[in-house]
Amino acid sequence: MIKIGKLGISIQTLHKWEQTGELVPDRKSNAGTRYYDTDKLLNLNNEDNPTIGYARVSSHDQKEDLVRQSELLETFCVAKGWRFKIISDLGSGMNYKKKGLNELLELILKKKIRRIVLTHKDRLLRFGSELVFALCEIQGIEIVIINKGEQPSFEEEQK
Repeated sequence: MIKIGKLGISIQTLHKWEQTGELVPDRKSNAGTRYYDTDKLLNLNNEDNPTIGYARVSSHDQKEDLVRQSELLETFCVAKGWRFKIISDLGSGMNYKKKGLNELLELILKKKIRRIVLTHKDRLLRFGSELVFALCEIQGIEIVIINKGEQPSFEEEQK
């Protein structure tokens, strides 16, 4: 079995994908040799993948802030002309078992998004966001943080 470069799959797998309609060669020679665009195969050309805006607050009494974050993310993405989806979470920044966070991580690992937009860096996770950012870098996913300065505490925002 011959493995195909970066993909690590066999020629037979490519043929099977073609038979099932999952993959169409970019061109075929008269002799039947198939040629594929490696960027398409590796999903490096992720122009069609959406932008994900991620909003999170820690507690129920911050629900209004969750709405404000979501609206800010939506306004920002619309202004940029990006196709987007907003994922919201209600839970501690130290809780790694939030539904929205798990959805976001799955999209990152499957390389199904183009970029992530956050209002502040700590909206993703209180600790460990650098690990998620490193995964995004490996996957070629852009990270956009709207407010790079220090985020005011919840108590300061209530004044």
